[in-house]
This record gives sequence, structure tokens and C-alpha cells, in this order.
Amino acid sequence: MPSRRQIYRRRRIVVFGGLLLVLSTLFYLPMTLLAPLRATEAVVPEHVEAPGAAADLDFPGYGASAVGAIGFPGVLAASGSGKPLPIASITKIVTALVVLQEHPLGVGEAGPKVTMTSADVAYHDAYLKVNGTVEPVKAGQVYTQRELLDLTLIESANNYATTLAVWAFGSEDAFATAARGWLEAHGLSGITVSEPTGLSSANRATASDLVELARIALADPLIAEIVGTRTVTLHDVGKLENSNELLGMHGVTGIKTGTLDPYGANLLFSADALIGQSTVTIVGVVLGGVDHPTINRAIVSLLASVQAGFHELDVSDVGEDFGSYETPWGQTAAAEASAEAVLLTWGDTPVTVAIEVDPVRLAPAGERVGQVVFTAGSRSTTVPLVLSEAITDPGPGWRLTHPGELF
Repeated sequence: MPSRRQIYRRRRIVVFGGLLLVLSTLFYLPMTLLAPLRATEAVVPEHVEAPGAAADLDFPGYGASAVGAIGFPGVLAASGSGKPLPIASITKIVTALVVLQEHPLGVGEAGPKVTMTSADVAYHDAYLKVNGTVEPVKAGQVYTQRELLDLTLIESANNYATTLAVWAFGSEDAFATAARGWLEAHGLSGITVSEPTGLSSANRATASDLVELARIALADPLIAEIVGTRTVTLHDVGKLENSNELLGMHGVTGIKTGTLDPYGANLLFSADALIGQSTVTIVGVVLGGVDHPTINRAIVSLLASVQAGFHELDVSDVGEDFGSYETPWGQTAAAEASAEAVLLTWGDTPVTVAIEVDPVRLAPAGERVGQVVFTAGSRSTTVPLVLSEAITDPGPGWRLTHPGELF
């Protein structure tokens, strides 16, 4: 027979052992049944987007040419001389922009009135003697600032370009100083302007800087409106017809012609092109053509080749998988695109794909779990990623038997 001491010892072991079991159970059950689940990381495979075909541009074989596009920084492509060439009446775009910096004017505004004097008549006579483009003027006639801009940019009247510049700055020399400051401030070191009309061959520019000038001009709503105007009728002058014969054809929306013997014909142009569902505004210039019919034909061909060099790539479809989840308890789901997306690209610009996917614990279907960013050059598009299937709790049975997966 066990002794009384042994009986007491056995009873203590049973009691304390049972108590320990109860306490362990009370601790283990809540910790396993209520503890947060360990987050499941996504598996993200490599995703490659093929670029478009390289651009093959139909540049003319003379002078200098360059093309760009709004929203695509810099020059897309260039051909011919890289040196500054005479720009003739393209100068008047600089003249208008410099004047508008000094005397801002919005679309629909007439601006201050300017009375013509004998000096303005003298400008007319002087330019007429050198076969420059002029429009009639008499002392005492009154034009608004907007009307002077129309005469300068639509009709390309040299006498009114000088009238506008001298009205704004007091003299041609003061205008030239202001023009140099404006060009420097805009980083257009390849453009030189010494007078407001372009009759001087000292007014020169590189084709690449003229592409940037086109961007700046179109960014001003008033300039964009005027250079896109085919005809306008003014008092004392009559009907003004835009010197840009391509305007309204082949998507052309502007900008400015220039002709200077013996340096040839120039055109600073802009045109809207439809690429898939996107519209691209192309800007460019051709300098040093034989005449305007010749460069107009060249520009039509060049624009067609530029348009063909753009691509609208389908980079994402709704439901396309960019990552996958598999939980320790066997549930699976995908990180899928929530939207279709296209990326407008130029030529064979490489497309990079950056996928960001978050770890998931418990989440309903459709919850955002990351994003994918497609980038080509300076352009990008972002598509949210959502969970394709709900990730739900595995239940008490799995929790109790897999405590190591909970923390």
C-alpha cells in the first residue's frame, strides 16, 4: 500500500497537471483561433512588352529639317544641317511671343489701340522697295494689338510686324534686346533675332530649336488661334489670307512660313495626327527649300512618315494577370489588371514594366493589391491591380493544426 505522503504527491501531480493542461488550452485556443494569419507574398513573373517598329522618316534631302511632338520632349528626329540657317518670316513667331510677354493678351481680347503715324508709313515704303511683303497703311488709322498680330502672323506683313515691335518696345533696337533676353530665358541658344521681320539673313536658327519654338507658340492660346486662321477681314486692309498653303490640309494647323532670297523657302509647321484612339500634335520645320510648293510636298510626305512612326500599344487587358498568390492553406488568387490601357510610343522606344504587388492576409475579391506601370521614354501609364478571388480564413481546423503558419 502507498503511503499517505505518496498519495498526496500523486494527487498534487494530477491536480497541477490538469490545471496546467487547462491553462495551456485556454492560452493555445485563442492564440490559434484568433491570431492574425501570416501575410502571403505574391509571385511576380517577369513581364515583357515588345516595342513598336522603328520610325523610317521621309526627310527632304536639302537644307535642314526636324520633327517633334507635343508631350514628347526634345526632337524625335532631324536631318540635314545642324547649323543655324536663315529663318525669314518664321522670325515673326518670336516677335509675337516677345510682344505678348510685354503686353499679354488673351483669346477674344482686342488689346490696346495703336494709331498709325508717318513712321509706320515709312516702314511700308522701305519694305516695299526691297520687295518685302507689306499691307497698306495711312497715318491716323487705328488698329488694336490683336489686329496687328493678325497682320503680322496671318498675312506676314513686314511693315506691321515692325509697327507691332516698335509700339511694344519703343524702337527696333529695344525689341532686339528684348528678343535676345526672351530667347535666352527659354533656352533657345540656337536662335538669333536681330530685327522683327526676318528680312535680315542674320535672323537664324537651328532646326532643333525651331521645334521647341513651335511648342512654345502652340502653348499660347492666342498664337495657336491666329496661326490656325485661314482668312480674316480687317478694316482699311480687307481680306487677309494665311501664307501657309497647307493650313487645313493633311491635319496641318499652323504655324508660319518664311521666304528669303537667296536662302529659299521655310515652313514651321504643326499637324494633328490620329494614332489609334490618340491624337498627337506633330511639330516640325523644313528650312532651305527651293520654293513653297516644293517644301509643301516634302512636308506632306514627312508628316505621313512621322504619323506611321507612332504606335498605340495595348499594354493591359482587364483581368490580365501580373502576379499570383497561393496561401499555406491552399487558396489561390491573382493580382489582375482592373482596366485596359494603351501606351503611345514613338518608334522602337523600349517599354519598361514595373510591377508592385502587396502581400495579402485576408481580402475580398476586387481589393486593390498593387499597380503596374508601363513606361516608354517620358510617357507612362499606370494600371491598378486587384485581387481576382477572395482570400478567406482557413477555419479552426487548419489553424489548430498549423500553429507555425500563424505568426
